[in-house]
Amino acid sequence: MARTLNLIPHLVRIYVRTRLEYPGAMVLGWISQAVSYGAMYTAIGLILARFGALGGWTWPDMALLLAFHLLAYASGASFSFTQFREMEELVRQGRIDSILVKPVNPWTYLVFSGLNIGYAGHIILALGLMVWAASQVDIVWSLPSLLYLVATLVSGALVVCALMTMIGATALVWVRSRHLYQIFFGFWELARYPITIFPLPIQLTLVSIVPLGFISSVPVAVLPGKPVPLLGDWAGPACLIAGPLMVLLAMGHWRWCLRNYQGAGG
Repeated sequence: MARTLNLIPHLVRIYVRTRLEYPGAMVLGWISQAVSYGAMYTAIGLILARFGALGGWTWPDMALLLAFHLLAYASGASFSFTQFREMEELVRQGRIDSILVKPVNPWTYLVFSGLNIGYAGHIILALGLMVWAASQVDIVWSLPSLLYLVATLVSGALVVCALMTMIGATALVWVRSRHLYQIFFGFWELARYPITIFPLPIQLTLVSIVPLGFISSVPVAVLPGKPVPLLGDWAGPACLIAGPLMVLLAMGHWRWCLRNYQGAGG
């Protein structure tokens, strides 16, 4: 364990140095991502300016939701999306075998040898929007509420990382799993809006099967005391335990897939 922990900074440093070989392209990538999301959020803001609210959420409420959604996603995806999106190719071409025989935990190697600093643009935009929104929403900020905000952000990031780990790990058994990301991002798009505007089946999916409601509207609704369907008064505790529970599920799935891996030929 100690050897693995000592190896992590070395893996991260190597990957960051390779990305810094082209700093101009990296910065342009950050700017393009920030502009893309900024344009999308501006469109949502204009719609709310015209109609006043969406499911009882005003523009400051929505701005806080969007900031939370983007920050939780970017924090979790930086440890998982790029790395596990490549699992299908690693398995299909047989290159995963060389990782499995390395004297280091394969999950640790995959995650930290490809830590994606390309999400810096997402994080900067999300933090800026969150600071503005936090000063505009009808929330009495205190130390407990700030600690809850940070804790649920961490929990939301764990949900994202766990789901992407599970999708990537599935390639060890199915060989092809990249199509599952289309399902993930379909629900991720829905999670950008208040859960109350959706019919019951989608609400249930967003808090159970694909629990992306916990990276957006559920924790943000708890802060000002907005009603949360299905969860009610349990919404606050559920947001805190969603991440750790998903991590445990992902760990079990990862180990099961490793045990059942037989190579690209099955």
